[in-house]
Amino acid sequence: MSYRTEEVAYVQPAQPAASAQAAQATQQRSTAEYRALDAAHHIHPFSDMGSLNRSGSRVIVKAQGVYLWDSEGNKVIDGMAGLWCVNVGYGRKELADAAYRQMQELPYYNTFFKTTHPPVIELSALLAELAPEPFNHFFYCNSGSEGNDTVLRIVHQYWATRGKQAKKFVISRKNGYHGSTIAGGTLGGMGYMHEQMPSKVENIVHIDQPYFFGEAEGDLTPKEFALARAQQLEAKILEIGADNVAAFIGEPFQGAGGVIFPASTYWPEIQRICCKYDILLVADEVIGGFGRTGEWFAHQHFGFEPDLITLAKGLTSGYVPMGAVGLHDRVAKAIIENGDFNHGLTYSGHPVAAAVAVANLKLLRDEKIVDRVKNDTGPYFQKQLRETFANHPIVGEISGAGLVAGLQLAQEPKARKRFANGGDVGTICRDFCFNGNLIMRATGDRMLLSPPLVINKLEIDEIVSKAKKAIDATAQQLGIS
Repeated sequence: MSYRTEEVAYVQPAQPAASAQAAQATQQRSTAEYRALDAAHHIHPFSDMGSLNRSGSRVIVKAQGVYLWDSEGNKVIDGMAGLWCVNVGYGRKELADAAYRQMQELPYYNTFFKTTHPPVIELSALLAELAPEPFNHFFYCNSGSEGNDTVLRIVHQYWATRGKQAKKFVISRKNGYHGSTIAGGTLGGMGYMHEQMPSKVENIVHIDQPYFFGEAEGDLTPKEFALARAQQLEAKILEIGADNVAAFIGEPFQGAGGVIFPASTYWPEIQRICCKYDILLVADEVIGGFGRTGEWFAHQHFGFEPDLITLAKGLTSGYVPMGAVGLHDRVAKAIIENGDFNHGLTYSGHPVAAAVAVANLKLLRDEKIVDRVKNDTGPYFQKQLRETFANHPIVGEISGAGLVAGLQLAQEPKARKRFANGGDVGTICRDFCFNGNLIMRATGDRMLLSPPLVINKLEIDEIVSKAKKAIDATAQQLGIS
């Protein structure tokens, strides 16, 4: 299943003049000038640049709440919170003020040479307060990708301190996503990414994902299937040798892989196997962390206890780049008590990023945004999606919790038969969304939603309505009714 996005021509919908004037006031150049400069000098992530340059990028110039405005004045509802990250919504002055104050006082200093600073101290203490009890220590970086690179370093250092240097293998999952660095890309199970990585990290292997709709065979129930997929971990450990396996890493739910939620039997079995063979369990919380499922961390939703957690995205709501790794006390103790940990980045614990993260987390806590996702808007969002698409001719499954969901497009939903050209179908649907002023992402033939956590019920209704129009239009184009 592909995470790749193919760009197509953007068709401008008609918009009121007032909206166009509001957007025009924020920009310096015409749309044509922006697109020409973009094509001349900018390489976009995960894009076919030839196709994109021919059609022209959509130029986003302004944002507020859950909405974006482009350079033509179109108002777009952001069903993906940027890239799963703008948890507190756009335009929060508190975060801008925190960055401004910190830039004036201490814009930068490192934490390498026996130095620290108040923002990173305050952030670490706040994270220890918000995270589950075993997590009291945090290492900082710039992104989730770098966080998963850091995880590898911590895992290998941990086992070295235990005198078990042979424990080098890390097990991950096919169609999992753990970033775009060489290490993160190797940990991830995206085959098309591996094709462009001739120099992959050694000692990383993969097992199958718990994707029931697409991969279950026979009469297995979702719980039976999830249990069987979890038990592949034990088989892989025995194949490699338990004395050679250092860790297992997985997203509590697979995000970029299609918002795949395993059945309730999956994570308890993974935890049991890791404990049985003395293997570290790593939860990649880059997408799931900070309220997405209605819990502060997605592993709490699934009821397991990891040894390491990777954090980013919602840590600062995307306002500035920052990532982190949370260490369970037993892992932190081994790292702290055994000499130098020779890893770090110029911007580890950057004071401006840390100040913004503190302000962001306090908003999530003090405004009870996470509680609202769990008890109010999250259940409403899931209910509206399930009721709206319950009998849709091309929707085969809706997975998710809180404010994240995956809608499986399928040729024969009840038979769990996917489209042979699933990536094409997802792209068709995504483009109907795009031209209907809704950001909904496609991964293969699964349509993904992950709106800002501050979204209200009227805005949820708008997302669901626009998603239905796009999926209806996709079915009509495919000749299915």
